[in-house]
Amino acid sequence: MHDVLAGYIEKEEVPGIAALISRRNEVHIHILGKKAFNGSPLTRDTIFRISSMTKPVTALATMILVEECRLRLDDPVDQLLPELSNRSVLKRIDAPLDDTTPARRSIKVRDLLTFCMGIGIVMAPPGTYPIQKAMEELGLGQGLPKPSLPPEPDEWIRRLGTLPLMHQPGEKWMYNTGSDVLGILIARASGQPLEAFFRERIFEPLGMKDTSFSVPQAKLRRFTTSYWTDPDKKELQIYDDAIDGQWTCPPAFPSAAAGLVSTVDDYLAFGQMMLNKGKYGRRRLLSRPAFDIMVADQLTAEQKSVSGLFPNQFEDRGWGFGLAVVTKRSNIYESIGKFGWDGGLGTSWYSDPREEMVTILMTQKAWSTPRPENIFRDFWTLAYQAIDD
Repeated sequence: MHDVLAGYIEKEEVPGIAALISRRNEVHIHILGKKAFNGSPLTRDTIFRISSMTKPVTALATMILVEECRLRLDDPVDQLLPELSNRSVLKRIDAPLDDTTPARRSIKVRDLLTFCMGIGIVMAPPGTYPIQKAMEELGLGQGLPKPSLPPEPDEWIRRLGTLPLMHQPGEKWMYNTGSDVLGILIARASGQPLEAFFRERIFEPLGMKDTSFSVPQAKLRRFTTSYWTDPDKKELQIYDDAIDGQWTCPPAFPSAAAGLVSTVDDYLAFGQMMLNKGKYGRRRLLSRPAFDIMVADQLTAEQKSVSGLFPNQFEDRGWGFGLAVVTKRSNIYESIGKFGWDGGLGTSWYSDPREEMVTILMTQKAWSTPRPENIFRDFWTLAYQAIDD
């Protein structure tokens, strides 16, 4: 594994790599490269932007509130999120924003967790459809995370409430937006700012001391520079700088879909808790029944047939609450029941109950397509080929 991953550093495809495998509490870590192409060496406590690996954390926070009876899975969100009551729905995805029909029912908490609320990221070139253009103009997120762009939560949800849904609630899986809405729902249901709830109920119990929505000044020396592939020049460019970038101060809108930063050891604590069905050491964050439904495939065959970030995404996997679940073995590393999710800025986490294993890979290079890039597939393959029992 070290040799293969080092090849990506040598070819300058990524500046640095933090790879972690934990099986039956035996942990192996490979730290390679630098925090930036011209920066200092990567270390085990280096901080990465984990983008959509925020979504499982948000789903866990939601289920904690469900278990406390402050939320209910099949209750409408209208009482806590009146901005989303009385929805209208576009007649077609390419329709003008006023060409709508009434929603057949309210949006439920379950719809947010399963990404079936009726609105989300459109997998088409920017500005293809009026609704897509409107979401971008309102700062509601249609691309890579930009913490400095969205307004504070109450204004964010007000803006979302001015738009029609793209599909009827429960009709289709649509990525991302459901998690950001959950962040506002969590704050209102708990009576706390989202980051305070995350910190008190998840990060502190798990010892995730470096996981947050921003990086304080004292920790910036451990923060990475983020890169992305320029679609026109086809070359890597800086997406966000470590020293004066968008994550260096608390955002007005803490994105529950893609806002967190973390380290491999911090996220290992989360991944291990999930592998232990909601328990970490002697502390239980979530009951086993609540955990079981969180990692069960929630999508119907009909929903899968019309959904996905890319064609056939759901051929061998489903979607639980805020994470993917493997439903069919199609690769050496695809154990049935394995669950987790990826971060579009270059990270990935999966926990595998069958193999009693957690795998985490963190890089600073954004994914250039929705499909996993070779470095991730090689990492997963190498992790599973090492199993000898």
